[in-house]
Amino acid sequence: MTKLYNDPARFTEDMLAGFLDANEGYVAGVPGGVVRAHRTRPGKVAVVIGGGSGHYPAFCGTVGFGFADGAVVGNIFTSPSAEEAASVARAAHGDAGVLLTTGNYAGDVMNFGLAVTQLRSEGIEAHYFAVTDDIASAPRGEESKRRGIAGDFTVFKCASAAAEDGLDLAGVVRVAESANAATRTLGVAFDGCTMPGADHPLFTVAQGMMGVGLGIHGEPGVADEPMPSAAALAQKLVDGVLADRPTSKSTRIAAILNGLGRTKYEELFVVWGTVATLLRERGYEIVEPEVGELVTSLDMAGCSLTVMWLDDELERYWTSPADTPAYRKGAATQTGADAAAELRTADQLRPDVTSQARAELADDDGRRGGRLVARALQAMAAMLADAEDELGRIDAVAGDGDHGRGMVKGSTAAAEAAARAAGTGAGQGSVLVAAGKEWAAKAGGTSGVLWGALLSAVGTRLGDIGRPGSAAVAAGMRDGYDALVELGGAAPGDKTMLDACLPFVEDLQRRVAAGEQWQDAWQAATDVAAEAARATADLRPKVGRARPLAERSVGTPDAGATSLAMCLRTVAQTFTSTTSTAKGK
Repeated sequence: MTKLYNDPARFTEDMLAGFLDANEGYVAGVPGGVVRAHRTRPGKVAVVIGGGSGHYPAFCGTVGFGFADGAVVGNIFTSPSAEEAASVARAAHGDAGVLLTTGNYAGDVMNFGLAVTQLRSEGIEAHYFAVTDDIASAPRGEESKRRGIAGDFTVFKCASAAAEDGLDLAGVVRVAESANAATRTLGVAFDGCTMPGADHPLFTVAQGMMGVGLGIHGEPGVADEPMPSAAALAQKLVDGVLADRPTSKSTRIAAILNGLGRTKYEELFVVWGTVATLLRERGYEIVEPEVGELVTSLDMAGCSLTVMWLDDELERYWTSPADTPAYRKGAATQTGADAAAELRTADQLRPDVTSQARAELADDDGRRGGRLVARALQAMAAMLADAEDELGRIDAVAGDGDHGRGMVKGSTAAAEAAARAAGTGAGQGSVLVAAGKEWAAKAGGTSGVLWGALLSAVGTRLGDIGRPGSAAVAAGMRDGYDALVELGGAAPGDKTMLDACLPFVEDLQRRVAAGEQWQDAWQAATDVAAEAARATADLRPKVGRARPLAERSVGTPDAGATSLAMCLRTVAQTFTSTTSTAKGK
């Protein structure tokens, strides 16, 4: 159990403050994460890695010479926001472009992809790449659907070394692609991890059993098997990884036996002794293996085996020197490599702050609408705080259990942003857009970016002038739904929030078209959304972290659909109480 924390909601921020203080010679803090303490030298591609925290030494622990130029640090097991990813990439960038790379998770793909779009609009050459090494999360032939787990390390290391070697952005991307295609990982869990402040793990493994095919975000394995001896476990891991080997004919391999946080180094060495013997018996030569904790999952008990098949180029980059807070290889040191580089100044680390006056965009009706929207978002945040544990429980059945915490963090930030905007006299549209931007920025993850897009789309439709009519409100919700589809790439039936959102939008539009006021139509449509959310229990997830555990998910409703239905009902209750004394507002 994770026992040492102050405020669980600020665990990541507190961790990062301590990490930066302890490693100031290596790294400096920027909004969203960390970058090297020295500026990126001219002509060097910047490599920015990242994802949710809880995986140390991944990701911030490997920022330094020979490895990453920056790391984006999200909440525990939660993708950083697009704003955070762009912030770190902007700070790390020199003059030769930037590669942003993460494991293949929906939230990371969305947020880092949006960050690349933003960076390109600013004239920064940027590219995004997702690692897909986990053989348990999708079968052969569907490699693009696989998660990135401990194989992140081999891909990040080789891409970073290529950038250190002076390759241009296209060359660094090519090396990342080559390393990913050559890397396979299989992991097992003996017990789940516990989030800071929680009194129970995200999942449990029955006594005498182990979960095979775990994720690194607290997801359970895809199958349970009897707990083996160390030698039998080594056999399982080697057989599993080699059965999925790429087409490479190379007999030279890099290998990582990775501990997930609670399995001790001595135990890993016992397993490695058999792993190494088996690999050599199969004709492989192991090049500079790593045994230890490189990509963890808080205090999860378990381990994983990663193998990367080497060609001459990948071997050169795998064995090249590195010097970072948590990982060192070879004789080179950061100070020797970066001595000629300029230390970052406080001004360079300070974010650009821009302000936009919104009051002049709204009239009196719009400003009244802004205050009502802020009140509704405050009510949503309070409701979600009460529902956090239950939403986390639902999400943990086949996911990582962070949905409740992410929704609380996002809605709280959105409510605060809405209150600030309304307090300056902003209209309903600007209040919603401000809330959406802050939700996406502070919550991160898949739900963060989707809720941000939803609120922003509704706000853009409603505008700041006048009192929105029923048709505008219904059209705004349709715009919000369309934004979710475009950004998330899911469809109704995939067991996502869309399965509650679409029935709600269709019922709302039908009732408004029949002449109902939007407040009455909204109230009635919330029943449709709630029923649709409950019905997702019968569905199998087709996207996201729950997809590898589709069968386990059956019987439990989707957490995103459930929280959306709850939020829609809270909005209805807010406006019903408001309009009981002032009809039509």
